[in-house]
Amino acid sequence: MDNIVRGDKVTPIHRLMASRGLLQIFFALLLVIVIMFVSNYIVYKNSISGIYDKVTQNNRLVIKNIIQSFDSSFAAVNNLIFTVHGLPYDLESEDKSMDMSKAYTLQEHISRLASSIDYVEDVIVFYDSLDLAVTSKGTSDFSVLFDKKYKHDTYSANYWRMFSDSKHALTVFPIADFAVSTDGLTRRTQQLMTVMDGNKVRLSNKNVMVLLNAERLLKQIDLKSMIPGASLVVLDANRNVVLSTDQTQDPSDILDEVYFNPAKEATLTRKDFEYNFYKSDYNDFIYINKVPYQFQNIGSVETANHMIMISAIISAVLLSALLSVYLYRPVKDILKLLGGGHVKGNDFRKIYSGIVKVQAENESLRTQMDFADKELRRGIFLQMLDGYAYSRELEMQLQKNYAFFFPERQFVMTALQFKIPSDGDSQLGMPVADIAGMLEDHLRAAGPAIVFYTGHLQFVALVAIRQPSARKAVIECLEDLTRRAAKEELQGLALWASVSKLYDSKMTNCQEAYQDIQNARIYRNINSERAVVDLESIRYVSHIHFPFEKIEKLSNTLLSGKKEEAKHILQDIVHENTERGIHHHQFAHIAKSIFYYLMKHAETSPVGSKESFQLEMEFCLQVDNAYSYRDITGALQAVVEWIGSKRLQEGKSKLNLEFITQYIELHYMENLYLDHMAEVLNTSPKYFSNYFKKAFGVGYVDYLNKVRLSHAREFLKHSELSVAEIGEKTGYLNASTFTTTFKKYYGISPSEFRKKPVD
Repeated sequence: MDNIVRGDKVTPIHRLMASRGLLQIFFALLLVIVIMFVSNYIVYKNSISGIYDKVTQNNRLVIKNIIQSFDSSFAAVNNLIFTVHGLPYDLESEDKSMDMSKAYTLQEHISRLASSIDYVEDVIVFYDSLDLAVTSKGTSDFSVLFDKKYKHDTYSANYWRMFSDSKHALTVFPIADFAVSTDGLTRRTQQLMTVMDGNKVRLSNKNVMVLLNAERLLKQIDLKSMIPGASLVVLDANRNVVLSTDQTQDPSDILDEVYFNPAKEATLTRKDFEYNFYKSDYNDFIYINKVPYQFQNIGSVETANHMIMISAIISAVLLSALLSVYLYRPVKDILKLLGGGHVKGNDFRKIYSGIVKVQAENESLRTQMDFADKELRRGIFLQMLDGYAYSRELEMQLQKNYAFFFPERQFVMTALQFKIPSDGDSQLGMPVADIAGMLEDHLRAAGPAIVFYTGHLQFVALVAIRQPSARKAVIECLEDLTRRAAKEELQGLALWASVSKLYDSKMTNCQEAYQDIQNARIYRNINSERAVVDLESIRYVSHIHFPFEKIEKLSNTLLSGKKEEAKHILQDIVHENTERGIHHHQFAHIAKSIFYYLMKHAETSPVGSKESFQLEMEFCLQVDNAYSYRDITGALQAVVEWIGSKRLQEGKSKLNLEFITQYIELHYMENLYLDHMAEVLNTSPKYFSNYFKKAFGVGYVDYLNKVRLSHAREFLKHSELSVAEIGEKTGYLNASTFTTTFKKYYGISPSEFRKKPVD
């Protein structure tokens, strides 16, 4: 102590030596900072080009994603066109007349189809021999449609007629500025891309055009994710420009020098740019990505980097000093926690020994690693079911686990679906891993099996097959399993299964096998009571029972609040379909169609709209997850009960403008006497007549005549029906009454009105 203390005072040198741990931390941090600075400087001097290479590689991935987005968009449009061709509404008859009721029905279907794709502006259907155009937004004369609503100097009505008369494949026209009018008076410029269906092989006598909103389409594709300075040109299969972000670029002079490799890619260098060419697998469209050789504004980047390095050095030195003071005591506390005790300075060897001790305790993590290995195999299996292109990493992992997945030369795939009882919990009664192990034990009686949980109470099993005859044993094993599951291990749970065809043990066959078991589920016959569905035993049924007149009657009875009668009608429809043995997905489609038809005609209030939205969500969920046709029937009956109860609860609340106008519009062709309307609205004829005149400002009979004559005018202008037939279709007892009423309101007879030119 005499060497340290002089006159009971500690000198600064002695205080510094006592705090050598603080110096250790400071110099250690300073050394790290020096190493980081040198590394940063080397990276700065040598890796800008390397960074640019990485950026361009990322840009290639971005372009491929953009191509995939384009392909998905064009595929959706192509499917839309194919679906429109498949609609069974032919407006052309043998006598060249036109049925407007079919046109309106066709328009409703087109509107629903177009609304499912947000970047579709309009869908236009027209015929070679008719002037009528049916669109998703209404019907119109074909010439008027393109002269007033969608006006373009080149793409006029005559142009589209001439193009449809020529033989052509499906054609995508480049984005063009159209003068669009919604009210016939004002116009706005809008960029549209036109897709015209092909007619080399006619799917129907329809001509289908789809107008795409370019702004919404490009927003979905997100071209802004390309690197700055890059551009993209899209060419169709005939090398016509469909889209270009660089109007100065002309691809015609470079395409002749391009030779695509088997991956449908190519690269060409010109001046300061690199051109990357990609050919789509879906429609042979060519995508040209023009990329500059180096970053733009590279000088400003270098200046900014200099400033960053200088400020980083100053900040790092200050930070090292502050951290040294701040970390000194925590390091001492760490030493104590690791068993270092009180030591002079900060001996980092003590910390090292503590870390070794912690590493020894990490052996307990081996169980977690085993779990991770199982999850890895599950991930590989789920990727095999996806059907996307397999990555090299997946193939390498599969090679390591090939014997685990495919111990035999062939396999079958099965899906085991659990159904929770309606009055039970929505969870399985035991852990998923235990259920998978139990299912594997049962299936091993037919062959080596592995089971994975895929979500939504579904397990998928891969059963190895040595001989083709063993597939029957798998089915028998599944039938025994479904019987035993509810009685023993999984008390109270229903289990049903589906079986795929027999496949060779290849990774590429897994996705097709998985599609088999999904098809077995949706194509199972609704009247079948078997718990195991064999895909090979399913026979396709097409004659579904969908009686429009009964569904119309069902809607009318509900509008009158007659729930029990409506339930009997619904039961007749269900019974007829079960007798025919239609498929599960067909019955689900029928149920949803009935639901939307009923909801379309159901009166709703602002509060009722929220209730209807919730009802639709619950109904669709029940139908999609239905175990049998009885579940779907129960969901439909609940909807009938809800609508009927709402009508009964409303009572005199029906006496409102929305319901009255809706009812008259739906039933104007019937005998809507005052007594009938009063009965529907649960009031007296006199009260209804006074209420109507007060609410509408016109008598009931005058209002009904105006509604009927409005529809009659449409029939006179757009159909070949006789005057007597039109009078009958619009609710008049005879042609004389119809003619007298028409002349009273319009001053001319129906025949004279028909001869007048269309405005």
